[in-house]
Amino acid sequence: MFTIYWVITGSAAMAVGAIVLGIWLRQNPSKENAERSSRVMHFLFFAGQIAPPIVAFFYPGISRFDELVGLNPLPMRPIFLGIGILLAIPGFYFMAVTNKLLRAIGNGTNAFVLTKHVVNDDIYKRTRNPMSLGFYLLAIALGLITGSTFATLAAVLGIIPSHLIFIKYFEEKELELRFGESYLEYKKTVPFLIPKFGS
Repeated sequence: MFTIYWVITGSAAMAVGAIVLGIWLRQNPSKENAERSSRVMHFLFFAGQIAPPIVAFFYPGISRFDELVGLNPLPMRPIFLGIGILLAIPGFYFMAVTNKLLRAIGNGTNAFVLTKHVVNDDIYKRTRNPMSLGFYLLAIALGLITGSTFATLAAVLGIIPSHLIFIKYFEEKELELRFGESYLEYKKTVPFLIPKFGS
């Protein structure tokens, strides 16, 4: 049960942290404060949203969550398995290409080594948050592939909403303070999450 509580409290801590640090950043706007608070938020992300599923994979096992909380596993197992695989493919693609672009163009990574430039090429021309989109797809895919009702609900009702709060209330302000006009111009022309296609 410890891992279940960790999954739930991790998402709650992510959302609360984003709101508290977002308020603080608006009251104390500076590039230095943006960098400092960004590292705190990335710690909350890894501790609250990445570590629990990794631990849960080994203990108690993601497919055992439903049994522990008294839920039935997902019905129509082959269909949800297929949907999960279809979601995982673009999810892995977005995660791989964005990590490469953050290093090559941004001179940073996706977390504690902050980027030094706005990354606005390749998939970042189509959506401002392709890494987050990949993360969301993989979070849902994990629940569907394992057939876990709890893991799927945790992704849809906990992990994804708390991460969206982080992006909208904290990260966009943090990027604005770190990159200024270049980020604001980029934000005007590229959609938030769902990629645009065509010219």
